Amino acid sequence: MMNITPVVKQLLIINIIFFIGSQLVPVSYDYLIMYFPENPDFRIWQVITHMFMHANLLHIAFNMFALYSFGSMLEHFWGGKKFLFFYISCGLGAALLNFAVNYYSFQDSLNVLIANGYSKTYVLQLLSENQIAVKWKEILTVSQFENFTSAYGSAVLGASGAIYGLLTAFAFMFPNAELALMFIPIPIKAKYFVPGLLLVDLFLGLKGSSLFGSGGTGIAHFAHLGGAVAGFLMMLYWKKNQFNNNRWN
Repeated sequence: MMNITPVVKQLLIINIIFFIGSQLVPVSYDYLIMYFPENPDFRIWQVITHMFMHANLLHIAFNMFALYSFGSMLEHFWGGKKFLFFYISCGLGAALLNFAVNYYSFQDSLNVLIANGYSKTYVLQLLSENQIAVKWKEILTVSQFENFTSAYGSAVLGASGAIYGLLTAFAFMFPNAELALMFIPIPIKAKYFVPGLLLVDLFLGLKGSSLFGSGGTGIAHFAHLGGAVAGFLMMLYWKKNQFNNNRWN
C-alpha cells in the first residue's frame, strides 16, 4: 500500500481533530456545519468548515479511508499544493450544487406562498422561530411543503463532496484500475465504477427532490455530484491545457 503523503496526512489529522472536538463540544456543530444561507444559523466560514465535520464514527471512517486510498496516490503524482487546491475546490463545488438544489426547492415554494399573500419577511421570520403557518400545508403540495421546510432546515457536513472529486480524478487518470465496494466485492474498472456510483446518487437525489416528490435518504446526494462535477471539469481543463502532468511542489 502507498505511504500516506504529507497533505493527505494533514487533512486526516485535521478531520480527526474536528471530529473529536465536536464530540466533546456538541454545540460546535451549530457553528461549523453548513446551513442553508437563508437560515439564521448560517455563517460564511461554514462553506469551508463543513468539509471537516462528520456525523458519526462510521461517517468519518469511510471518508478518511477513501481520502487515504485515493488522495495519497493523486498527491504523489500532482504534488501537495495542486492536490490541496483540487480537494478544496471539489468541496466548494459540492457545497455550491447542494445549495443550488436547495435554493430551487425553497424558492419554488416561497414564490407560491408569496403569490398567496404571504411576505418573504414573514415566512422567514416564522421559519427562524421553528414555526409554520398551518395554511401553508393547504397552499403547497405535500412534496413542495416537505422540500421547502427540509431545504430551509438542511445542514451539510462531511468530506464526501471532496472525496467524490478524488474518485472522479482517479477514474480520469486510471480508468482501467479495478475498484470494489465493501458490500459488493466484485472488481469493477474505475471508468465504469465511478459513473455508476454517480448515477445512483443522481437517482436518489432526484427521488428526494421536488422534481420527483419526497423520499429523500438523509444523504446530500447533490453534494456528492457537485464534488464530482467540479473534479471532472478541473481534470478536463488540465488535460486540455496539457497541465495535468505538472506538479505543484
